[in-house]
Amino acid sequence: MRYDVITLFPEIIDFYCSSSILGRARTQNIIEINTVNPRDFAKDKHRKVDDTPYGGGAGMVLKCEPFFSAYESIKILPDSLTVLLTPQGKTFHQQIAGELSKKSQLILICGHYEGFDERIRTGINLMELSLGDFILTGGELAALSVIDSTARLIPSVLGKDESSQEDTFSVDLLEYPHYTKPANFRDMHVPEVLLSGNHKEIEKWRRKEAIHRTYLKRPDLFKRFIRQNLSKGDKELIKELNL
Repeated sequence: MRYDVITLFPEIIDFYCSSSILGRARTQNIIEINTVNPRDFAKDKHRKVDDTPYGGGAGMVLKCEPFFSAYESIKILPDSLTVLLTPQGKTFHQQIAGELSKKSQLILICGHYEGFDERIRTGINLMELSLGDFILTGGELAALSVIDSTARLIPSVLGKDESSQEDTFSVDLLEYPHYTKPANFRDMHVPEVLLSGNHKEIEKWRRKEAIHRTYLKRPDLFKRFIRQNLSKGDKELIKELNL
């Protein structure tokens, strides 16, 4: 997977993507992450990328010329997708992350200031994504969220491929509780089943806890979960939990 991020602050992207799991995946050439700064395509000596809005109003608007030039400088791969990070976009979630992780290339456009010249939105074939109903100073945090959440779904990025499959939201369930040593901390004990070595019972306990936790904390997800074609085992667990 190749990521190309159009951003006025490439150091934010590079710093985050050079450490931990993403940094290791880059070093191993499993993913490639590049940044393109629209300021490098500005034509004035001050490298100006914004201007006052036509019709008046507060704030500054990002100019279309440097952003189009930045976009057109990127080599477009087959099965590429361009994403505009904006509060007006579709809310990003795990299923979208799964779909995007199968692309050969994601081009992520980060905004700042009052917003984009509308021609950036309409003149480039793109998908609009939002992290939710709140406003960020810029699109870099949103772009990093998309990179992080999609990259970890790419085979070999995580140490164990099954790790991403068990994550919260992967199957419309919150993740089950985790424990590690010591088995007893301040009179808080690890559940006996996890110490039993009985892997069948451990898996059953984990599934049951995931279902119960989702019911308690995210009833919206639980409703979506039970609308699926549930296995006989899941139906029995729901019955045991009296849900």
